[in-house]
This record gives sequence, structure tokens and C-alpha cells, in this order.
Amino acid sequence: MTEFVWPVRVYWEDTDAGGVVYYANYLKFLERARSEWLRSLGFEQDAMAARDGVLFVVRRVQADYLAPARFNDLLSVSSRMLEVGRASLVMAQRVEREAVPLLEAEVRVACVGAHDFRPARIPAHIRERF
Repeated sequence: MTEFVWPVRVYWEDTDAGGVVYYANYLKFLERARSEWLRSLGFEQDAMAARDGVLFVVRRVQADYLAPARFNDLLSVSSRMLEVGRASLVMAQRVEREAVPLLEAEVRVACVGAHDFRPARIPAHIRERF
């Protein structure tokens, strides 16, 4: 798969008292990009839960914070598939401002049952799109 890029504007609510993006908010940016990536492939998460009985949940995040983002910055959040397993995905994600990397992360996402949150196989029609 090619890289998926999603724009994110930094709002005041994303920052600390110094106008710098609070470290945990980068996880929200990564989540939004993954959600939009799924949407771009034709998968709405609520519909996947209802139709396929599965959800994707974050299992692990490894992040390197390289430089700060600030209030009103326009950022690009990229997502690229590294690995597709039977019940999990590993994605490389990056947050940049004008091609300058601010954060690099590797995110493992698990497929779980929508009702019991136990590990589940990624349905074939979804896996084929990855």
C-alpha cells in the first residue's frame, strides 16, 4: 500500500500553556489519520462493528518525539502499512510540518470482536484491501 496522508490543524485545545502540542495529543492525530485511512478504503468503523462484528484497537505504540508542533501549525500525518497479520496490523506513522518530521511512530493495531474484545481474525474482504 502507498502512504496515506491526512492534514491536521493544531488548535488551542491541543496545546499546553506554552502553546506547544501536549505529547499525548499526538496520539489523537495518529488515530484520526488511521480512521481516515480506513474510511478512504471504504470501511466505516461503526459499520465494521455492526456488519463484520470486529473493531480495530491499538495494542502498542512506540513513538519518538523529534520536534514540537505549536498552536495553528498545519501538520501532515502519514500512515503506511508495514505488516498485515491474521489478527493485527503494524503501521508506520509520522507527523510533519512542512516536510520536517516532528514525530515518528510504529503502531500495532489488533482486530477484536466487537462484543467481547477478544482477538479476532481480520475478515478476508477487509484484509484484501490492505
